[in-house]
Amino acid sequence: MEAVIQTPHHESLCAPITSGHHIADILIGNIPLKDLMATELRRAGFQIVELTQVTPSTVHLPLDHWVEVGALCLLARETPGTCLYDSMGDIVAWKGCDEPDQCKRKIVTEADCFRMRYPWEILQVNSAVVEALPDDNILGSVSPLSEINGIVQLGEGSRILPGVVIEGNVSIGRNCRIGPNAYIRGNTSIGDDCIIGNAVEVKNSLIAHNTSIAHLSYVGDSVIGSHVNLGAGTILSNYRHDGKNHRSMVQGELIDTGLEKLGAIIGDGVRTGANTVIYPGRKIGNARTTLPGAIIKDDMM
Repeated sequence: MEAVIQTPHHESLCAPITSGHHIADILIGNIPLKDLMATELRRAGFQIVELTQVTPSTVHLPLDHWVEVGALCLLARETPGTCLYDSMGDIVAWKGCDEPDQCKRKIVTEADCFRMRYPWEILQVNSAVVEALPDDNILGSVSPLSEINGIVQLGEGSRILPGVVIEGNVSIGRNCRIGPNAYIRGNTSIGDDCIIGNAVEVKNSLIAHNTSIAHLSYVGDSVIGSHVNLGAGTILSNYRHDGKNHRSMVQGELIDTGLEKLGAIIGDGVRTGANTVIYPGRKIGNARTTLPGAIIKDDMM
């Protein structure tokens, strides 16, 4: 079996996370998405080929699709010209044609699938991958005065300081400082060279490299880019008072995210002033800044 991993046509829908980046490089559980997908495919027996090497037997899998590899194995056994759909009617992968609309046969899978059209769906994939971490892998140091209830992967040079509480599975990169007195819960990934400081709570979030959340902040159900600094007391709210799903404006269209809890989507290089409060589901583009005490009600793209 062989597969080709293709760049999706609409990466811009995931802005600001894909502003200046390809979706292939987004860290999922601290592994670039394309590398993670390639590893899963190879474990299932697929050979990864380039677009110039495809044959009628090659399975085409776009980077913005996450699907159980068993469904792709099923597709690999089908005749060329077959398109694989998920139970919601979205195209997952195809075989034997350059584009899926050229396929004449259709099969449907009930396997778990994620379509990463929008940035909050990247968060869902990250949560699923971190939740599936098999074992602890502690390469840094963990204070005996911390409490861990879950699986933790901790990179070289990283430190978990006294008073830290971790509940759930967490992937932490290299040379990070976690704590003292930080609270991390849910399925969270934190990149290399990050600071999660005193009295900071992080819940079910994805944080890229070189980001600092040093003091008295709350980050819930959020995606945060690299080289971000959240000023002291920054709050990324994640829940509406009425309990309804969050909606987000994407390229002029208001999209129902399907999520009751969604924090902020923050691009690279963002700086927030102390005591900034960001409404749920808001997006802040690369290198934007806020003043101390700012209340962010609308996207800052």
